[in-house]
Amino acid sequence: MTTTARAQGATVWLTGLPSAGKTTIAGILGTRLRAEGHRVEVLDGDEVRRFLSAGLGFSREDRNTNVQRIGLVAEVLARNGVLAVVPVIAPYADSRDAVRERHEASGTPYIEVHVAAPVEVCSERDVKGLYARQAAGRLTGLTGVDDPYEPPLDPALTLETHLQTPEESADSVHAVLAAKGLV
Repeated sequence: MTTTARAQGATVWLTGLPSAGKTTIAGILGTRLRAEGHRVEVLDGDEVRRFLSAGLGFSREDRNTNVQRIGLVAEVLARNGVLAVVPVIAPYADSRDAVRERHEASGTPYIEVHVAAPVEVCSERDVKGLYARQAAGRLTGLTGVDDPYEPPLDPALTLETHLQTPEESADSVHAVLAAKGLV
């Protein structure tokens, strides 16, 4: 009987303001990793919220619950040999720290990436119309505008997406994964 080595999984946690480029980078990275033969799941924060966290609002407590649920799914996938790419705002440092600690406790690699576009650039991109709705008074609690965003203090990588293309950003994340022996 022969045994086959299990692929090493990891979580790539892309955090940043709305419209910073998280989902775009995750899609490009996911496509590249799949083309290289890796098992990959992209856990988009908006999609996961719709199904796994339906009914939650946007209070600090609800945002924390949502992040912890996404973090648990990512950790389970990564622990089982999947590269979990997670584009999610995750505005609070303590919530992200709890996700990191869950990964550390199980010996699962966790790569935190700060997708760091200035709020002015994100507002111009306004992929989902959130900034326009907030400016018109139809939305409150927008992360980075009238609700806090606590940037990571020591991410594995910071992407200044206003200074590089999404492909360059995805290449930078891939390079970190390669340097850590994960791809």
